[in-house]
Amino acid sequence: MLKPDLPLIMDAEGDGPPAGLPPVVDAHVHIFPRTLFAAIHQWFDAHAWPIRYRMNTDAVLDFLFDRGVAHLVALQYAHKPGIAVSLNQYMAAKCARFGKRVIGMATIYPGERNARAILEAAFDAGLAGVKLHAHVQCFDMNDAQMAPVYEVCAERAKPIIMHVGREPNSPQYACDPHLICRADKLERVVREHPRLRVCVPHLGMDELTAYRHLIEKYDNLWLDTTMALSEYLPLQEGIDLASYRWQRVMYGSDFPNIPYAWDRELKHLARMNLSAQALEWVLHRSAADFFQTAFQPNLPSS
Repeated sequence: MLKPDLPLIMDAEGDGPPAGLPPVVDAHVHIFPRTLFAAIHQWFDAHAWPIRYRMNTDAVLDFLFDRGVAHLVALQYAHKPGIAVSLNQYMAAKCARFGKRVIGMATIYPGERNARAILEAAFDAGLAGVKLHAHVQCFDMNDAQMAPVYEVCAERAKPIIMHVGREPNSPQYACDPHLICRADKLERVVREHPRLRVCVPHLGMDELTAYRHLIEKYDNLWLDTTMALSEYLPLQEGIDLASYRWQRVMYGSDFPNIPYAWDRELKHLARMNLSAQALEWVLHRSAADFFQTAFQPNLPSS
């Protein structure tokens, strides 16, 4: 549960990924226009943790690339109807500046008019998929209003990153994530849309075991590690990443909206005694499969 007294941690940060790790793709990085970033900072200050890295978009991307991240996935979400078009144009412009090193995701507000046309235009502009956040956007993933989103993504072979785990939750959200977000509801989505590739962030957070079993069962489902490996948020069970189907797990940082060092989870991964093969999958090969991209062979050395 998010609360306003969560601490800022000024742990030491490295100038690159820990030695010995394979090339790193960060599959969960947030960028927004300046005014939205400022509003997000204010919300986190009031209701969650202090954000350590208060940067604009270009600084976010430069920071990670300067520290040896090979590629990253840039995410955004529309918190109300009517802004998805401008956000998608913003994302496409940033991707054009940084080239193939940035995989940009479109957004849509579920249920808004012309959702299919908005996403078609975003994909035509080069965006690689869709990011949705059920806590902020208050959608039920099994509702009929989701059909146009699922259908156009399946038709265009574009994946969806959906924050549909119940935690981290806040009483300040306009809806109760525990009512609309459950592993069994997500299972219905991947079962009914077998051509649709879906990633759930935070390893599903408080339903860790359920989501670990789902990625063993469904080939069109991935998880990302975002914040789950940081030992910052309390978990009811430990995470043994070696026991996961690591071909369906991607590393993500949640940068810059984090309260600790940018490389905290990379350091945890380096200490987990995972096999070299597992680390390659978690740090870049799973992302290559999820996005069906050929960036992996051209990754610079970390």
